[in-house]
Amino acid sequence: MRELSAAGMTLEPQCAAHADEMFGVLNDNAVYTFLDSAPPQSAAALREYFLRLESRVSSDGRELWLNWAIRLHTGEVAGFVQSTVCEGGLAWIAFVIGRDFWGRGVAHRAARAMLDELTANEGVTHWLASADCRNQRSIALLSRLGFVLAPQALCSEHGLAQTDVLMTLHTPPAVQRAD
Repeated sequence: MRELSAAGMTLEPQCAAHADEMFGVLNDNAVYTFLDSAPPQSAAALREYFLRLESRVSSDGRELWLNWAIRLHTGEVAGFVQSTVCEGGLAWIAFVIGRDFWGRGVAHRAARAMLDELTANEGVTHWLASADCRNQRSIALLSRLGFVLAPQALCSEHGLAQTDVLMTLHTPPAVQRAD
């Protein structure tokens, strides 16, 4: 997993060392209005969670867990983007951005950089993302990235909550980059 660049930011492979800065961004109830989780209890708890994710792979080895902290060129950490890469070119994406950074294109630029990276270097061709149907900001962002509402059969297959929508994106296979 490597560091990524996007306009006005760097995506750093997320690690336990990001916990203190990230706690300040994530410790805000407004960020969790449409999420099934709550703000972290403490920077120490967040550090422990990030440390578990540093393996970058599920315990059965079938999924890659790729998380990037978004660092703006101002030096501020704005949130994170993440992807669970599954077998067969499938990946789920998610993003959590601090309220101070909403409406500034941060999530869009960071998610686009992650999509491009994983298409080119992990062979991802099919993307999934879920969002609470009331979270119009996230749904609009996914739409700008090219995601569309998934067919009902696919929604049923993934057992989403009644209040969630599933969005999908297919990308053509990319030529592997040599770095």
